[in-house]
Amino acid sequence: MSTAALTHDHDRTEIPAEIQSASSKLVYLYLHTAGEATVEELQSSLGMKQLALFPVLETLSGEGLVDREGERYTVAA
Repeated sequence: MSTAALTHDHDRTEIPAEIQSASSKLVYLYLHTAGEATVEELQSSLGMKQLALFPVLETLSGEGLVDREGERYTVAA
């Protein structure tokens, strides 16, 4: 296998500096990758409890990093 076959161009997602906690970074990266998700989808995909997700989403929303439309969350544009 050649070295070239192992080299990939990956889009790197910059995590905003104001996101400090590991769980907030995880949720932000998931939403950035998936595009949108409900709390139930985040819970299932990330293995986080809803009680842990709500404060994370509230913090990210309060910082203007995540938007909520109905039950769906997205990374703010």
